[in-house]
Amino acid sequence: MLDLKSLETFIWTMRLGGFRRAAERLNTTQPAVSARIAQLQDELGVVLFERVGRRVAPTPQAMVLLTYAERMMELRAELLSAVADRSAIRGVIRLGVAETVVHTWLSRLIERLNALYPAVSLEIEVETSPSLRDALTRHEIDVAVMLASYTDIRFKTMPVGSYPLGWVASPALALPAEPVSLQDLAAWPIITFSRTTQPYGVIREMFSSIGLPVRMFGNSSLASVVRMAVDAVGVSVIPTVIVQRELAEGRLRLIRAQEPLPGMTFCAAYPANGENHMASVVAQLAVEVAGQYQAMMPGGAENGAGVRSPIDSV
Repeated sequence: MLDLKSLETFIWTMRLGGFRRAAERLNTTQPAVSARIAQLQDELGVVLFERVGRRVAPTPQAMVLLTYAERMMELRAELLSAVADRSAIRGVIRLGVAETVVHTWLSRLIERLNALYPAVSLEIEVETSPSLRDALTRHEIDVAVMLASYTDIRFKTMPVGSYPLGWVASPALALPAEPVSLQDLAAWPIITFSRTTQPYGVIREMFSSIGLPVRMFGNSSLASVVRMAVDAVGVSVIPTVIVQRELAEGRLRLIRAQEPLPGMTFCAAYPANGENHMASVVAQLAVEVAGQYQAMMPGGAENGAGVRSPIDSV
């Protein structure tokens, strides 16, 4: 009878293109992967991989087996969902999140997952949305919470809400009377997300479309963006939900500008093959926790889907 562990090993060897990367993904050794593949070949009586130089290449039989193996793993996931006791489900979920999530509802998601699935471990990576999309494509993470504009047909997605961006600055900055024009804002460095992100490109385009030169200070750390804004280095473009405390304490102020900013629409995404039961569970929990968080924020639902001109449609 075919062993599900061997089938899982085979699937990851196919997806990642080699025994070494499959071993890293499965947190085991390369000899262990080789042994499982050898066992599978013996049971089926076929050769699944052939050595080509220093690499291994799948045979035609391996391509056929992959379809059936993925279907069997999907059925296993459905079985766990329907029958298994939550406390008995074990494993590791690698969750990638954009930093906006870290500053809002990530801790609540972790608490909720731990309460429902105490034997499931969580590994968290904080990256930009482009990096999260690439990591999800390479199967380096199981679930990503990222800007919705970075998804594609390889992923199943669930919306987790939108957050408005705002122009914010220290009261120490000598800005003119509101509404402030882009020309006035361009007199200061614009501090925002890193240059690889879509918000950075949208903001730069706002200035370049009217021929305005602007100094953009891209930063991969939102905590650093807030610090620089508080220190009056320049004008920051950041999700306003992140700076509620600084605004309330008067260390930052929200600037009303002539040019409105778009919002940022996020989703929870996981591979469309659906074989990882816990990936879909974590994505659904993210939807629930994000909704509860937004309902508690000032303005409630206005901080969610009601944001105009979301980034992912710009």
